[in-house]
Amino acid sequence: MCFSVHHIRSHPSRSRPSRHLLFVFVRTHSAVQGTPLSATLSLVMSQCCRKIKDTVQKLASDHKDIHSSVSRVGKAIDRNFDSEICGVVSDAVWDSREKQQQTLQMAILEHLYQQGMLSVAEELCQESTLNVDLDFKQPFLELNRILEALHEQDLGPALEWAVSHRQRLLELNSSLEFKLHRLQFIRLLAGGPEKQLEALSYARHFQPFAHVHQREIQVMMGSLVYLQLGLEKSPYCHLLDNSHWAEICETFTRDACSLLGLSVESPLSVSFASGCVALPVLMNIKAVMEQRQCSGVWSHKDELPIEIELGMKCWYHSVFACPILRQQTSDSNPPIKLICGHVISRDALNKLINGGKLKCPYCPMEQNPADGKRIIF
Repeated sequence: MCFSVHHIRSHPSRSRPSRHLLFVFVRTHSAVQGTPLSATLSLVMSQCCRKIKDTVQKLASDHKDIHSSVSRVGKAIDRNFDSEICGVVSDAVWDSREKQQQTLQMAILEHLYQQGMLSVAEELCQESTLNVDLDFKQPFLELNRILEALHEQDLGPALEWAVSHRQRLLELNSSLEFKLHRLQFIRLLAGGPEKQLEALSYARHFQPFAHVHQREIQVMMGSLVYLQLGLEKSPYCHLLDNSHWAEICETFTRDACSLLGLSVESPLSVSFASGCVALPVLMNIKAVMEQRQCSGVWSHKDELPIEIELGMKCWYHSVFACPILRQQTSDSNPPIKLICGHVISRDALNKLINGGKLKCPYCPMEQNPADGKRIIF
């Protein structure tokens, strides 16, 4: 056995007791080489060997615990992630492999534009050879331009956009323009007494909103009394809270997306979140279908084999469940309004026809089935 002092010193990560132990061992080995060991040296060597053995055993035990934990992580991954995940999707959902790829690419592209990753989106367009019209890009470009200005506390672009879309915003019962004017007024108040006249002049922008936001306007006007003392030390100090900037960004994003016909969250992120909820259920139903050798359970493109509750945040349109058949209506089985005003599904209507006449299951009013009209929610 041969030890090098340089080799020992080249490992600063060793603890000081361990290095001292090795130095003692080397010096002892050099001193006693070729000579019989005394009782003292024999005792020192025994202690050194015992400490080294204990250290090695401790390291082996720690490694065993770590290896066990890593092994459990791997098994958990294998247990929760199925390599045949594509089997839960019906082949009838996609018209073709090319259609599937194009739909996925467009979803990714829209997500990148909506998140403001414009350069990445442009690169994807070039590499995937997607033909994207400027009309598709323009709303996202304008939205991100205004949001970037708001993040820099520049209200100019947002105010210009809100004024130009005032009528449509009012139809949505939006308070975006008022909140932008309020924030601009607060910025003037933060300038101190020197900005008092300018703030009073700017308050004229509140006039169109006085009947709806009277209380908020009164609060802002009352804050002028404390302008000489400083708003930060007054009962109106909450007006200077930075949370107003985060609120205006959320309000603008929500109202602008509603106006432009866009969802606040990208379809890709919504699909991903919904998939995390629905995928375990679909995997279970897939296993049951394979076990019982069921076929034809999932045969339509616009429906799942079972109902999966995704929560209110994933509700984007009204739905109607037929009170007779207890089934949700679809394009092939739409809701039908009867003359008496009650609504049932078309399948229920066809099953209730008797002798060319239909008797409403609720009134019951007898009527001609052809008089029923389809309802579109």
